[in-house]
Amino acid sequence: MKTAKKIRLFIIIVIIFTILYLFFAAKPLSKEYQFNPVWNINTSYPAIKTSDLQENQIHFHLGQTIGYFDSKGTITHYKTFPSKVSISDYYYAIYDTNASHIPFYSPDGKQAGIISASGYPYFVNDLIYVMLPGGASFAKCDEKGNIIWQYEGIIPITAFSAKQDFTAIGLSDGTIKVFDNATGETQIAFSPGGSDYPVILGLDISENGEYIASISGHNQQRFVLSHKEGAGQKIIYHTFLDTDSPYRTLIHFCDNKKRVFYNFEKKLGIYDLKSQTNTFINLQSKVISIEESDYFVYLLGKEQHEYTVSLIENTNTLGGSFSFTADTAFIHSVDNNLYIGKDNTISCLSISK
Repeated sequence: MKTAKKIRLFIIIVIIFTILYLFFAAKPLSKEYQFNPVWNINTSYPAIKTSDLQENQIHFHLGQTIGYFDSKGTITHYKTFPSKVSISDYYYAIYDTNASHIPFYSPDGKQAGIISASGYPYFVNDLIYVMLPGGASFAKCDEKGNIIWQYEGIIPITAFSAKQDFTAIGLSDGTIKVFDNATGETQIAFSPGGSDYPVILGLDISENGEYIASISGHNQQRFVLSHKEGAGQKIIYHTFLDTDSPYRTLIHFCDNKKRVFYNFEKKLGIYDLKSQTNTFINLQSKVISIEESDYFVYLLGKEQHEYTVSLIENTNTLGGSFSFTADTAFIHSVDNNLYIGKDNTISCLSISK
């Protein structure tokens, strides 16, 4: 009888302890972000509308087709091309391997000018460049395609970054050079060093030209962040990477130079300039595109024919991701909407928790 009472007492104590533990210790599961479809359009045989051209146009490039669309899901311009193309939200140009005196166009399809130099046009927003034959030189052009200034080198250019006031290049000998966009004058020339083979594989410069971030070298490949100090450049942070990739990689300043993102193998590095901390996030694939909104940074990764879209929060954590199979794809982020292109479709997504 006493044994039965002890068992009942033990069971009651266990039940009470379990209830108290669940009440005090249990935490609600964190909510995941949801990617909600807003609209979806097909680019195979689009209905072209030009009535909303006063709205900012968003460019797309899928396979052998290019064009522009707006936030409502209206395609305002569409073209197929046989060989090569360069496009931004401001201009596009179609050219071949023997490119010379190339006309370029605004989003409404009207000719904006003719690039006078022979080479490959390259648009970064409203900035116009020509990559000259040989891979060691380039020209900066005005809005009509006329050459403003030209850099002529003998060492191959392996990385390129363009901002409104500055253009930065990385060379195969490990040198980084920064030019004033108005005059072409060299503002900075330095070598991060630290590796046996100091090639620059990735590069970005902050909007004000104050910071330069790069990935360089083989045999002790490393990420380097430097700050402009007078006429020189001072390294303020560096870390050796655990891989030695021979491929070009993406580096991107975000949040008005508060953070810098850099990709290597299937990892994302995030250096926070305010807290001076470095964070690594494991990814499923190599990052090929980085877009940012007011609240998130979006990554597009690719592994063979599988693409992965990842969302990075302001806390430097992975907020969510999804994958799909396609031959070609892109992402754009405008006004906190995420636009995803996949083969012959473009979708607009909103983000919620």
